[in-house]
Amino acid sequence: MADGAPVVVHPPMTEGGRRVTIRGECAGTAYHLLDLIEFLQRADLPETDTAIDDPELIDWLGGGPDVWNAER
Repeated sequence: MADGAPVVVHPPMTEGGRRVTIRGECAGTAYHLLDLIEFLQRADLPETDTAIDDPELIDWLGGGPDVWNAER
């Protein structure tokens, strides 16, 4: 974990939303960008728009910040 981003946004789930882990701990399920921003604030991490695209902060798996639902 030390070499990777502290935040991981996992691929969209079939039922909607994406699981978010921060520093290896589950932060919850985000259903849109505002949920992720709240998780970042709670963890005292930056939540600016530029930080959302920062690969050193967030590792987006299965799609970027505009993907919140699994394709069916």
